[in-house]
Amino acid sequence: MPENKAEGMTSLHFARPAGRPSAHWRLSMAGMGAIGVTFGFARYGYGLFLPDFRAEFGLSVSTVGFIASATYAGYLVALLLVGALVARLGPRPLVVAGGLSATLGTGLVACARGPLTLTAGLVLAGTSSGWAWAPYSDAVDRLVLPERRDRVMGAIATGTAFAVAVTGPLAMLAQHTGWRAVWCVFAVVSLAVTVHNARVLPRGPHPSRGPRPPGGSPGGLRIRWFLRVAAVPLYLTAALYGLMGAVYWAFAVEAVSAVTGKGNAGVGLVGPLFWTLTGLAGTAGVFTGHAIGRFGLRRVHAGLFAGMGAAIALLGFAPGALPAVLASALLYGPCFMAGSGLLAVWSYQTFPEQPSTGFSATVLFLGFGTVIGPAVMGVAADAYGLRSALLATAALAAVSQAARPPSPVRP
Repeated sequence: MPENKAEGMTSLHFARPAGRPSAHWRLSMAGMGAIGVTFGFARYGYGLFLPDFRAEFGLSVSTVGFIASATYAGYLVALLLVGALVARLGPRPLVVAGGLSATLGTGLVACARGPLTLTAGLVLAGTSSGWAWAPYSDAVDRLVLPERRDRVMGAIATGTAFAVAVTGPLAMLAQHTGWRAVWCVFAVVSLAVTVHNARVLPRGPHPSRGPRPPGGSPGGLRIRWFLRVAAVPLYLTAALYGLMGAVYWAFAVEAVSAVTGKGNAGVGLVGPLFWTLTGLAGTAGVFTGHAIGRFGLRRVHAGLFAGMGAAIALLGFAPGALPAVLASALLYGPCFMAGSGLLAVWSYQTFPEQPSTGFSATVLFLGFGTVIGPAVMGVAADAYGLRSALLATAALAAVSQAARPPSPVRP
């Protein structure tokens, strides 16, 4: 009798009144917005506007490095808190916390009159992505029919691409209006997206489905629950994906600068145009779920890492050639955006009993890669040159093949 009652309650989650958009459509749009503002605006906006910040506040290279490290540290702290809280609170308050962090952080940046306020705003904004991403595994599990979950997770992850594509033109306008106006736009859009997510996401913790993980309760998970054998290749893939992605975001603009012969590609239109092209190409990642459903995780994994490796290698082999740079952006955009969707789907299949908690662990390893990558490759670039560092990073695509999903793993 209890089982029948639980089944009836579950069916109510998937039912929708006539005339209203389906649950998977509403959740996809809300998730893409949340990921877009927390990653595309609050997280990656720092890199695009860094020349403006340095000119406005007189930041030294060491200060810039400290700020970047602090934003990543805040991101990792948020991830750890999400892993501990999502099973008790559910996805709604955590995603809202991420949206408010993006709103307040970008607002502080827009109003900053000194380096301390700027740093506080950037760190607060940087934590937003840590709050918002992982809880969507729980929301999708609760609101979306099983046969649509992979597609919805893949679509949500591409919110970053759409936001990056929008940020480029805004950066062009900033040459006339000033960068503060753009960050005010970031804050307003972040607030609107946060309000919408508060209305769409479910209340309360996830109802129990299946056996509890070792430890007796979601709040008492043991380390061995996270270290299951099936999770090892997932964690390694996440770390490599984070490392390769962070190196590209950190050093790609230097490669683009060689096209125009300028010392800083953030000045003028080259940086925003490159940023926009990468984001527009990345919107193709919306089809990640469809690709996984058709070809399986293993083939999609191989394809996206081959694409990322090729994109980075192009900048290493021909950093001053415009066709190579354009091809790099067109390759990197969709492969990078698809990578986050692949990790979300793979993590969901690895930790089906507690998807958000498992995904938090996955994203934590991704965070380790983003912290390690730019520092290590920066040292390598100083010693052997930027081109050699980029080629070494591209070679990691081959290493990733040792951590492919087991075959067959299909939705």
